Amino acid sequence: MHVGIIGLGLIGGSLGLALKDMKLISRVSGYDLNKDNEKEALNLGLVDDIISFEEMKKSCDMIFLAIPVEAIIKVMRDLKDIPKSTTIVDLGSTKAQILSSCPIEIRNNFVAAHPMAGTENSGPRAAFKTLLNGAVVVVCDDKNASEFHVKRAVEILSHAGMKIVFMDSKSHDHHVGIISHLPHVISYSLVNSTLKEEDKRNILLLAGGSFSGMARIAKSNPQMWSDIFKQNKDNLLEAITAFKKELEICENMIKDEKWDELKEWMEAAGELRQIL
Repeated sequence: MHVGIIGLGLIGGSLGLALKDMKLISRVSGYDLNKDNEKEALNLGLVDDIISFEEMKKSCDMIFLAIPVEAIIKVMRDLKDIPKSTTIVDLGSTKAQILSSCPIEIRNNFVAAHPMAGTENSGPRAAFKTLLNGAVVVVCDDKNASEFHVKRAVEILSHAGMKIVFMDSKSHDHHVGIISHLPHVISYSLVNSTLKEEDKRNILLLAGGSFSGMARIAKSNPQMWSDIFKQNKDNLLEAITAFKKELEICENMIKDEKWDELKEWMEAAGELRQIL
């Protein structure tokens, strides 16, 4: 099987490395608008070769879209003339708007998947072969795609070591808004507020594990995450509202010196240990 990857950053590059190890795959080709990314991906061995977008449409049995979510919507319009036998898999972090924007000509070909994996780093050099191994991948609204393409996508994703979960797109966007997207909002907010209050020397001297851990994801690609926030706006705003309510509860208990209640509130959060 000849597989193409559009977007050769962290996710696309890591997927390329995983695919190259599969006996099912004969060739992994890459394409990226950023020609420096293409050269780097090829030099790093993330893909076997670089081909044009048009050549990818003609020759690949399967095409992965590992690009920002707004770019996925644009690229889908240029894939309307692919063969009926070509499987398209998007790897974006939002799903409802992408699926509603999918051209009818390729809806049967189109499998919407979201790998719950990543780091704060981006670009081809950030890619590594085991990134996706053991990660959950959410496949959304699979009943609207052809069984052939869904089975093919699931087979390849499973061979990459991923755990398949099926979910409708609206539920997916609601849940990731809370569990994935809100933490990025909090991290960006924490870092911006800290930079306004502290100089770089104090941050360097005093930033321990707690700050570094929470601030790490604020290093993530701003273009990618602003696109995600845009597409999942309503769910994200609901998540922010719920978070602000909890923050206000904490603020009031500290202000009113309700230390026993504060301790109970913290203990309630400790239930997370039973889950993670």
